Amino acid sequence: MPFAAGFFLSYVYRTANAVIAPLIGQELDLSDGALGLLTSTYFLAFALAQLPVGVLLDRYGPRRVESALLVVAAAGAVIYGTAQDLTMLTVGRAVIGLGVSACLMGPLKAFAMAYPKKRLASLTSWIMVAGGVGAIVAAAPLEYLLGIAAWREVCLFGAGITLLVAVAIFLAVPESPSGAPQAAGQNDLRRQFGEFRLILRAPKFWRIAPAAFFFSGGFNALQGLWAARWISVHTDGDKMATAAQLTGMNVAVLVGMMLIGVFATPLVRRGIKLAMLYRTGMLLALLGIGGMVLMPRSGGLLIWPLLGLCFSLNSLAYTLISQAFPAAYAGRANSALNMLILLGAFGLQWGLGAMIDTFRLGGASLATAYQLSFGLLVIGQLLTWVRLAYRKPRPVGGLIADTPSGWR
Repeated sequence: MPFAAGFFLSYVYRTANAVIAPLIGQELDLSDGALGLLTSTYFLAFALAQLPVGVLLDRYGPRRVESALLVVAAAGAVIYGTAQDLTMLTVGRAVIGLGVSACLMGPLKAFAMAYPKKRLASLTSWIMVAGGVGAIVAAAPLEYLLGIAAWREVCLFGAGITLLVAVAIFLAVPESPSGAPQAAGQNDLRRQFGEFRLILRAPKFWRIAPAAFFFSGGFNALQGLWAARWISVHTDGDKMATAAQLTGMNVAVLVGMMLIGVFATPLVRRGIKLAMLYRTGMLLALLGIGGMVLMPRSGGLLIWPLLGLCFSLNSLAYTLISQAFPAAYAGRANSALNMLILLGAFGLQWGLGAMIDTFRLGGASLATAYQLSFGLLVIGQLLTWVRLAYRKPRPVGGLIADTPSGWR
């Protein structure tokens, strides 16, 4: 439960700008490109923290690492809520991203240490459920809250809640599960960082990573900002329609994660491959986004929930990586994947804003600029899905002799 509370907060912070950004944009007169950069700095700081966080989790355990970082997140929320210009807003957003950078990797590390691999998909999905609840809270409920409180007050309230969760994790989570395996080279930080090279050269890692970059990263970019902006543009600024469609998408994400949590382990026992489920979900998501680009004013109430349901399968990418690496390296393996996903979220969230501004300067209408920009995202997702579906892993030479066989 403390881990779930931490991931809940990380998702509130991740997606809240979809509702808050228009207020900030009006207050500071910011363009779409500036809002994209501001919102995406969360993902950049989050991504850059992943490799050191992975080492720290393998070395010191999730209890100490995650509770300390959540104190940093609370400080970032205070900076964000009191900032008076774009620079300080960006700094605050980046500090928040750094502070919540262990909110998924922490529980994934704890699960890999304490539970058999066949249970990892379900456990990961239940943590994702907490994130789905956070995304829902950051849609219509946050819109309602902003009707009775200023966005700065909401940020400061969030800082206080974050501190309480940090204390809960520190007090309630065991130091390490009994009998948990420890990483090789526990006392050698240089070796632990060096072992990232082995992870990043493993063929199984690079079969999944490009698709995770464009699908998981792309969905984070949409959920955190551009879905709300797209809906607003194509519903002529109707706030209620925007909140309804965002809520529908986020509820669908939550439902999908709950279904995975309930059925993943039984499906594995029946011989259903998680890789096949992941590929199928991403294909349906690709078709959904493509259909939305071609028919932007049709089926929003249906397409956004469909996308949410499909993208709930994103969590399987972490499970596939966890199953490919020894438990003692789970923190670093998942952190390496998460780094690429978050770099994708940063690049695509900022890039979509920059492309929208560029097409607008070229004379396109606002709606057309959004269509063209989202169309480029679809092309990237299509190319990586083809690679995911058809590229066979090949042996890679040069790995050190004691590399665990599962890494290949």
